[in-house]
Amino acid sequence: MPARAPSDTFVIGLLASVASVAAFLYYFHTGQLLLYGDAVAHLNIARRVVDSLTPGPLQLGTVWLPLPHIVTLPFVWIDSLWQSGIAGSIASMAAYVAGVVGMLELGRAAVSPAAGRIAALVYAANPNLLYMQSTAMTESVFLAAVIWSVYFLARYAQATQANDEVLAPRHLYKAGIALLCAIFTRYDGWFLAGAATCVVIFVWVLAHREQRRYLRAAVRNFVIIVAMGPAIWMAYNYAIFGNALEFATGPHSARGIAARTTPKDSPPHPGADSTKTAAIYFVKTAKLNVGEGKREWWLFGIAVVGSLLAALHRDARVALLLWVPLPFYALSIAYGSVPIFIPEWWPFSYYNVRYGLQLLPAIALFTGVAYAMVRRAVQNRAAARAALVLVMGAVATSYADVCRHTPICLREARVNAVTRVAFESALAAELRKLPADARLLMYTGSYVGALQSAGIPLKRTVNEGNYRIWQAALAAPSSSADYVIAVEGDAVAGAVAARPEGLTPIARIQMPEKPPAVIYRAAR
Repeated sequence: MPARAPSDTFVIGLLASVASVAAFLYYFHTGQLLLYGDAVAHLNIARRVVDSLTPGPLQLGTVWLPLPHIVTLPFVWIDSLWQSGIAGSIASMAAYVAGVVGMLELGRAAVSPAAGRIAALVYAANPNLLYMQSTAMTESVFLAAVIWSVYFLARYAQATQANDEVLAPRHLYKAGIALLCAIFTRYDGWFLAGAATCVVIFVWVLAHREQRRYLRAAVRNFVIIVAMGPAIWMAYNYAIFGNALEFATGPHSARGIAARTTPKDSPPHPGADSTKTAAIYFVKTAKLNVGEGKREWWLFGIAVVGSLLAALHRDARVALLLWVPLPFYALSIAYGSVPIFIPEWWPFSYYNVRYGLQLLPAIALFTGVAYAMVRRAVQNRAAARAALVLVMGAVATSYADVCRHTPICLREARVNAVTRVAFESALAAELRKLPADARLLMYTGSYVGALQSAGIPLKRTVNEGNYRIWQAALAAPSSSADYVIAVEGDAVAGAVAARPEGLTPIARIQMPEKPPAVIYRAAR
């Protein structure tokens, strides 16, 4: 591979760090770190591990995978970082920088340093990613794990081809660890791990007999490493909930939420039972994450061309794994109760548009590959410069349009935050009036942001994460806490309706499009 300047990685990492901090400061000072309800939920899952009536690893819950919450633990116990949302931003920002550097290295390994630089630029400058990495959302953590896993897989394939019996196993082990991080971050990682395992075995089968002999143990250990993730998570679910697939079939799973919240006579979401329509919606969402209007096709189109060229280049073929999110989300939308709504198409709203970011590494890398391949093919220096100008122009104009329209992930967050933030703010205002040492009975699965905003430690609440204490409290709400917060439709409201004795309503919060909440004083 071509040699690189010693400072190349450092410079790219430094520039990425500057971009990360600048984006974070902007969104922090404009109060937009906690617009996503999921960001608030991620923070509080981590918080309750250290701040709960029953603290510990059992507070990690069931549906969301644990790594994003674990890496937040060193910061979330600090009240100011918890309340502001900064605790969740720190790991996301570090992962963003790691992802940018990973794109540089992957492009370099696949084709050339030029491909790596373009890939790093397209990835780092994406306005949607710059917003998401400022929050407690999981996107930047997952993408970094994906990028590095594909990088090490590519290096494994190259080392095997070069008959390097030292580096090939080493890269394979590193790929396994990176994939394990992806597996413990998002379920997309499980699908990627399956595809990656097929690639690893395929490369091994094609190797010479002697290579297969010295790689046998490494391949076996790789399979064990990536299989450990799902096995551990299913064992955890079984131990806590008595159902190894609680995360997939339980009441808080995507399927369970859809069954509970979808009106009986409503039409199915776009792409339901149709992988073709689902794929079309997902690709459209991916394009909207890298461009708007007429320019939404530009980077995506260049990346498709780059992918076709990569298929002809031995060192770049493994990187085609970056397109794995396309079949995963086509299947998830069609059969997994995972809808995507975009404003341009029915039902003309915003939901899960951030999923389109999962194709950003593919778009970034293969844009770089397309440029590098053209540069390599043309002999004329002026033509090579013209190709660079065209690619840079496509990046600049596409991202300028994204910013002009406001990044779609930020628009989604703003639109869907309006009623929730207003409701939680009103509820928090009432909670601040309660005595500082009062114990509260409250379901925190929906509006835990009110407690966070009010600065009320979670250990002062009896909530669904306390399991046996929670069940006992629902059986006798007036004797379990000093104050009871019931939101229409939740478990506490049901308990209050069944056993209202000893409870006096003292405040009612009513907001448009939100169920009313009532605060009761308990006579205990």
